[in-house]
Amino acid sequence: MPTFLHQRPLHSPLSDPDPLSPRQSFSSQRQIPLFSRTGLIALLSLLLILGVILPWTGTPSIFSATKPASLTKWQQYTLSQAVSFVAKNKTVIVCAVSQPYLPFLSNWLISISRQKHQDKVLVIAEDYATLYKVNEKWPGHAVLVPPAPDSQTAHKFGSQGFFNFTSRRPRHLLHILELGINVMYNDVDMVWLQDPFPYLKGNHDVYFTDDMAAVKPLGHSHDLPPPGKKGRTYICSCMIFMHPTDGAKLVLKKWIEELQAQPWSKTKKSNDQPAFNWALNKTAGQVDLYLLPQAAFPTGGLYFKNQTWVQETKGKHVIIHNNYITGFEKKIKRFHDYGLWLVDGHASESPLGKL
Repeated sequence: MPTFLHQRPLHSPLSDPDPLSPRQSFSSQRQIPLFSRTGLIALLSLLLILGVILPWTGTPSIFSATKPASLTKWQQYTLSQAVSFVAKNKTVIVCAVSQPYLPFLSNWLISISRQKHQDKVLVIAEDYATLYKVNEKWPGHAVLVPPAPDSQTAHKFGSQGFFNFTSRRPRHLLHILELGINVMYNDVDMVWLQDPFPYLKGNHDVYFTDDMAAVKPLGHSHDLPPPGKKGRTYICSCMIFMHPTDGAKLVLKKWIEELQAQPWSKTKKSNDQPAFNWALNKTAGQVDLYLLPQAAFPTGGLYFKNQTWVQETKGKHVIIHNNYITGFEKKIKRFHDYGLWLVDGHASESPLGKL
């Protein structure tokens, strides 16, 4: 799937297309003292050539004798190779992360580590800084599927960069299913309080959560809810589990089609979630869909805003999503306020350690 950086050879600036004859060369040369002004300028020019120009040609220099080999290794690391390395019991847990979200990634990983599932995690890096940082700390657990989106805008909700970032998700998930692997997707502004896998029972094609804050009865139906005012459901694309079935693949292909049919524009600032809902609605009769219990997988609009419900369902919460709020600082403060920001005191529990 991925393509990689291609480099073209550069002609050495030291070569001369019309070299002097031996006699001319000998007669025209004179020795320059190393520490004269001219000698120092010549030495600095040579160092500049070795340190800046040669690395672009693929030639190791005195400044890059160790770094390029490690970087090249991860540039050439494919999604198929990463899945093969990470998958346990034919299952991977996937997230997609750009550099600004690294603290949230670490926080999420701490909560997963407490449930003993961290070895299944694969980080799909959306910029090279994230790819290198994660693999430096946790080799093999990050992969980048080129081309990388613009890392400066990918984290701004509602921006075209954010749309470009999130719209890649169904392609990544489809690739993993095509490898015959079960896949769970999580946003990293989530925290696991319990092991979610006992709730992924049965052989349904796609498992998902409702993003509505209205309280459901504890024994609510696991069918796809009825459409809302906009003619579609309001299912969250933040927490999805899929088996590698034809039904699950059909949903992902339809999701990709819906994203292509509803591109981002300045007037219609799309994101991936409406397209996911249209895909579910349009394939519902052909696919085995399963709505996860609200008490275990509440939306942030319910968990953080209805404390009466939280007390009534205490002990049943499994994964908490910090949505219904935007902005890094606001999300971190909310996690702090509810005792869910684990990074500050428990960084050693993350496979990434302290970032």
